[in-house]
Amino acid sequence: MKRIVHGGYLTGYRTYIISVTGIMSAVGAYLVGDTDLFITLQSVFTLAGIFFLRKSTENKGKENG
Repeated sequence: MKRIVHGGYLTGYRTYIISVTGIMSAVGAYLVGDTDLFITLQSVFTLAGIFFLRKSTENKGKENG
């Protein structure tokens, strides 16, 4: 039960999962016709920025090599 409460095997990957899900949602909304290209690109770039910001801060505390 502790594994489920604390995230299990996906512990530490919540930001990545949310970013990828958001990008897929934005692209899906565009393909269905709910949004236009400008809103889709704005959403994708914002979520990709969050994804890569998290990726860059993970490496800050580790030693080189």
